[in-house]
Amino acid sequence: MNRNVYIGADIGGTTIKLAFINEDGQIMKKWEVPTNTEEKGASIPSDIADAVEQVRGELGIEKSQIMGIGAGAPGFVETSTGYIHEAVNIGWKDFDFGNILSGLTGFDVWVDNDANLAALGENWLGAGRGCSELIAVTLGTGVGGGVIANGSVLNGANGTAAELGHVTVIPEGGAPCNCGKTGCLETEASATGIVRKAKVAVEDYDDSLLHSLVQSGDLTAKDVFQAVAEGDEAATDVLHQVTDVLGMAIANMAIVINPEKIVIGGGVAKAGDQLLDPLKTAYRKYALSRTAEASSFEFAELGNDAGVIGGAYLVKKNK
Repeated sequence: MNRNVYIGADIGGTTIKLAFINEDGQIMKKWEVPTNTEEKGASIPSDIADAVEQVRGELGIEKSQIMGIGAGAPGFVETSTGYIHEAVNIGWKDFDFGNILSGLTGFDVWVDNDANLAALGENWLGAGRGCSELIAVTLGTGVGGGVIANGSVLNGANGTAAELGHVTVIPEGGAPCNCGKTGCLETEASATGIVRKAKVAVEDYDDSLLHSLVQSGDLTAKDVFQAVAEGDEAATDVLHQVTDVLGMAIANMAIVINPEKIVIGGGVAKAGDQLLDPLKTAYRKYALSRTAEASSFEFAELGNDAGVIGGAYLVKKNK
C-alpha cells in the first residue's frame, strides 16, 4: 500500500539539507546540495526541484504519494504564501519562493523561518515531544528562536515573532548586529559574541590562558569553554555574562507563553552542562517563580535533522 511521503528542506547559507520522510517521521533519504547564492539566490528553487525529482525517481516514489514540501529559510517569511521578504545570507529580498518552488515541482509548498522549523521538529520527535508550549533556542554563529504556543508555531503579524536573537539586551553601547540594531542577544550569546566578549575580557586578565589564541586570531567559543574548565578567570567571567543575559532573555519570553520545555540547541550547546547549569540559575533568577516551576531545560535531540523533520511536520499539519 502506498504511504504518504513528506519532503523537508532546510536552506542554509552554505548547504540545503533535504529529506524524504514518512508519516511516522522516519527519514527515508537525506542529502545535501550546495546553496548557490549567485545572482541573489535565483537558482535555489530550481536546484531544490531538480534534486527532489532525481531522488524521487531513485526511490521509486510516485508523485501522488508526496504530500508536499516544507521548507525553512533563514529570514523573514510570509508563511501564508511562502514569500520571503528578506534572507540576507541567501541574497533573497522580496522573493516569491513558495510559489516558484510549487510551480517547478507541482507540489504544495509551505515555508517558515528555519528556527521555527527546528522548533517544530523538536516538538514532533525531539526534546519537546508533545509539548503544547515550547521555546527553542539555537546558539550558533547567531541566535535563533522558535516558539510553540497552543501546539502551533508563533509567526506574528509579519513573520518576526520569536526572533529571540534580536531582543535588545544591551540598551546602550551594545555591539552592532547584522539586523541593523545594536545590543541584540545575538551579539552577546552566539558563538561569535562569545569570542568577541572574550577578546575584550582578556585585556583585564594578564594571566589568562586565552591571550595567545586572541593574538593569533584562532580563538573559538569552544576554546572559551575549555578555558573555563581549566579555571581561567577571564573565560569564567565571559561565561557568567553570557548565561546571565541569555537567562534573562529567555525568562522574559517565558512570561508570554508559560512554556513546559525550553530546548537549547546549536553548536554552542555542545558545551553541555557547563553551559546549561549557569543558564538555569540565571533563568530562575529572572523568571517569575511560578513560570520557572512549570518549565524544564532540555538539550535538542535531533541535531542537524531538526529542520528537515520540522519541514515534514509543517506539511503534515497543513495537509
